[in-house]
Amino acid sequence: RWLFNQAVCTLYAFCGVLFGLCSLTSLTVLSTVCCLKVCYPAYGRCWDMLSDLYLTLCSVNITLVFSYGPDLGQPIPTPLAEWGSYGPEPYGTACCITWKASSREATLYILALFIFCYLLPCLLILISYSLIFWTVRVSRRAVRQH
Repeated sequence: RWLFNQAVCTLYAFCGVLFGLCSLTSLTVLSTVCCLKVCYPAYGRCWDMLSDLYLTLCSVNITLVFSYGPDLGQPIPTPLAEWGSYGPEPYGTACCITWKASSREATLYILALFIFCYLLPCLLILISYSLIFWTVRVSRRAVRQH
């Protein structure tokens, strides 16, 4: 069973959602940048120039704010706007989002979380790596013909 009070449960679930979203965001950004560098080399050179400028002008704190700041938009509304709630998981050993929607707002929050924070990033990752695979395959055929 969950050994702590509701405040710790809420904090635990908030951190779990936030860090999970940050992880998926990192993978999405990585796949997109790789796709741009491999499939669109002209844009890849722009990314090199921008990344050099970015690294010289920005500190790690600013990088974290720009990379993970948008992810804060999903877990924060749950307890503040009461779109949904955090509570113990079905087995009761940890806390997460209460997936059984008790209201229309909770259903909309879960649907928005699924679409914008899971489905779209996964689709973008899938498209990025598919484009990379296709570009490498076409390049290999071109090299074989020469």
